Amino acid sequence: MKNNLRVLMAQHKMNIKDVHEKTGLSRTTISKMYNETSGTISFETIEKLCLLFDCEVHELLYLDKK
Repeated sequence: MKNNLRVLMAQHKMNIKDVHEKTGLSRTTISKMYNETSGTISFETIEKLCLLFDCEVHELLYLDKK
């Protein structure tokens, strides 16, 4: 499973601090997703990010078939 957090952040001209302040998610959680080192992602995290970026889940997360 991969994510497009880095892409969405770039499109919205946001950094980790911006996402943290707007969602209340921990900087560690955001950083792990940004660097794709996160082992698990909670539904709450997914929901907050989708609301922030006004996107659907499939725009944030995708299955890397490689």
